[in-house]
Amino acid sequence: MKIGIIGAGSIGGNLTRRLAALGHDVSVANSRGPATLADLQAETGATAVPVEQVAKGADLVIVTVPEKSVPSLPDGVLDGLADDAVVIDTGNYYPQQRDGRIEAIEAGQPESAWVADQLGHPVVKVFNGLYADHLLRGGRPAGDPQRIALPVAGDDPAAKAKVIALLDELGFGGVDAGGLDESWRMEPGKPVYGADADVAGVRAALAQATPERGAAFRAS
Repeated sequence: MKIGIIGAGSIGGNLTRRLAALGHDVSVANSRGPATLADLQAETGATAVPVEQVAKGADLVIVTVPEKSVPSLPDGVLDGLADDAVVIDTGNYYPQQRDGRIEAIEAGQPESAWVADQLGHPVVKVFNGLYADHLLRGGRPAGDPQRIALPVAGDDPAAKAKVIALLDELGFGGVDAGGLDESWRMEPGKPVYGADADVAGVRAALAQATPERGAAFRAS
């Protein structure tokens, strides 16, 4: 599969490592340009490209940048996607710690629904509550009692199915967490966030979530 990754921080970098090791054709981009990704390119065999090129022909694009940076992505950053391509959002809104105030999210719009609006393209929310190191060392085969499951939210069942299949490749289970209107159940401060739970545990944690945003995750 041809995969583009926008962002090369802890999550983006480790996804580049894992997906390239699995044999996918991975392109990776960041805001500072391909030259700053030379070491990651040499390590993984992924191709470092300008962000304007990362989606060209891609079957899957992963957007893994701070929430505050999403509106600054170049216009048309997703132009040239392959037919039926899936766009993943891994992001979280940290208003006090990093992102500042985003009015729509403060007013109750789920974070990934806001990201989809900024991108002008549907997204599937996943990886937002997984520790980056687990991407390298946490994968387990199906049937392993220690296998971690991840919630997957989005409005297109076919897109979610593709993402869940990719999770299986990476060594994680996938749990359909509903549409983006329900993706608040996965956000920071909710029971499933960082839970490292199995499928049953993820389902239980999603059901336990309440809509109120905790004080630590609201703008002060």
